[in-house]
Amino acid sequence: IISISNFKGGVGKSTIALHLAQHCAIHGYRALFIDCDSQASSTMMFGYRPDIDLGEDDTLYGHFHNPELLGVRSIIRKTHFHGLDLIPANLKLYNLEYEIAGYLAQNQNFDIIDLIAEAIDSVVDDYDIVIMDPPPALGMVSMAVLQAANAMVIPMPPSVIDFASTVSFIDMARTTMKQLELIAGRVKPAYNFIRLVGSRVDESKSMHREILAMMRQVFGGSMTNSVLRTSAEIDNASSRMKTVFELDRPVTSHEVHTRCVKHLNDVCHEIEMDVLRTWESRAGQAD
Repeated sequence: IISISNFKGGVGKSTIALHLAQHCAIHGYRALFIDCDSQASSTMMFGYRPDIDLGEDDTLYGHFHNPELLGVRSIIRKTHFHGLDLIPANLKLYNLEYEIAGYLAQNQNFDIIDLIAEAIDSVVDDYDIVIMDPPPALGMVSMAVLQAANAMVIPMPPSVIDFASTVSFIDMARTTMKQLELIAGRVKPAYNFIRLVGSRVDESKSMHREILAMMRQVFGGSMTNSVLRTSAEIDNASSRMKTVFELDRPVTSHEVHTRCVKHLNDVCHEIEMDVLRTWESRAGQAD
């Protein structure tokens, strides 16, 4: 159960989440994509107009209010990718930030933080991999996502601001989990792996190369060897409401398209290998 997390927007979070989910489906895994971001950009990429096609009961918002009545299965939708299902999002999901905080203040009960974990737990046997796209903020919904996940991928562009923001995110997440443990007597989630991915990388820029080297020095083996390089093909695909994997033909040139697909596949493959290492039945195949 992988959370693609960072609390700064524009770092390539949804790009990695979408391509990773589709990579898994293409390679035969049963995947569930959960859009937990009220901006619902990932939901739009699956062909929905979030605030027109979806009501409040069609997202996790409805499940939070009526977990017994609705059940999470009722909000899971098939997608145009065989083997890839979706729990969509829309703007109503933003209300959860206030409602969870209000519930905590009123009831002094932290069990509500487990609602996403409980939702996933009820369907987890139907899937090999669950990928969550949380909001770009460390709010209540993000906390529930971090509590539900057992693996985390953190996209990080090679800029000083993004580096500093990511360090702050990791520190705040660790501190918040520790506080939950002390205040509510909760057990901190155990992550099978945490991976940082260099994203939006332009290796023709010396500053990007220098900061990427610094990131590898600081985070060591937690960084993926592959990086997600900037590519006009990603932007061109997004403008057509598609991922690069969905394009029928190159939009830019054959070379640019091929190079972009290779970079995406390399990043996704590394994360796939991390997943396989956590499966006793498949650990020997992770190479």
